[in-house]
Amino acid sequence: MAAGAGGLLAAAALLLAAAGPRPAPAELTDGNSEHLKREHSLMKPYQGAGSATAMPLWDFQGSTIVTSQYVRLTPDERSQEGSIWNRVPCFLKDWELHIHFKIHGAGKKNLHGDGLALWYTQEHLVPGPVFGSKDNFHGLAVFLDTYPNDEATERVFPYISAMVNNGSLTYDHSKDGRWTELAGCTADLRNQNHDTFLAIRYSRGRLTVMTDVEDKNEWKNCIDIAGVQLPTGYFFGASAGTGDLSDNHDIISMKLFQLMVEHPLEDETVDWTKIEPRVSLLKSPKDNVDDPTGNFRSGPLTGWKVFLLLLCALLGIIICAVVGAVVFQKRQERNKRFY
Repeated sequence: MAAGAGGLLAAAALLLAAAGPRPAPAELTDGNSEHLKREHSLMKPYQGAGSATAMPLWDFQGSTIVTSQYVRLTPDERSQEGSIWNRVPCFLKDWELHIHFKIHGAGKKNLHGDGLALWYTQEHLVPGPVFGSKDNFHGLAVFLDTYPNDEATERVFPYISAMVNNGSLTYDHSKDGRWTELAGCTADLRNQNHDTFLAIRYSRGRLTVMTDVEDKNEWKNCIDIAGVQLPTGYFFGASAGTGDLSDNHDIISMKLFQLMVEHPLEDETVDWTKIEPRVSLLKSPKDNVDDPTGNFRSGPLTGWKVFLLLLCALLGIIICAVVGAVVFQKRQERNKRFY
């Protein structure tokens, strides 16, 4: 029995080694080791502050105003919407965007809204109902939603979520975008007395969103999704909207970094401007049920999920084998008594 159990443990060890270690989470750049792309970055002092015609790399519209200290997408007033968009399409396959922002206003508790959206989309400078920008877009959106429209939700707001769209999906404000959300998390980012930051990283099909909103000068994981495909040649932007309730939505800086990443040789034959935005999921985002923790509910079984499933299966096999051996031995001893 001991020899059999030892053999099973050795086999389990070999299988675990073959499965490989759990992949480490994506680490975001500190902004020094990677390449800042100034043509896609918005930083102080804003060139031609206050004048749309004097900012050669950025367009803004609606209620947006540019001051020497921030770009205010909406003032703390009702029924406002504004946006700012980079004029230069981005042809980088791997990039990381750092956003320094501030959402603040006089409203207390739930008496504020609606939120801020960050975009990497084919369409740009098109106003609409989704936080001041176009619905049925093509590309990526990250929403910083500060008001729960769905009274039945168990989520804690403000809530950050990500959505990838090929133009066929509609963002449902009444459900806070739950049916089209890929992943999300709660983040206490409103009315803070310290700086608040968000980072969006896209590299080799992996989308990572992290926050620094607790004045700890460290990134906290929010979203991490594999299987994301985004074309090149899209535009970066930010927009915000208010309804019956309001907030100031300010962008202080947007810095884009090029990530130096090796790709497989077959990627060289792909026309990245022609691919369709999509995510490889086990099921449609519309099959999601609400999860107050904000955990990703429909991601592919990759990385640590496969590792955990394999580990549980191996432990189950070992336990069954040991129990079976003990039962067999007891039966053998019982049979000997009859001889």
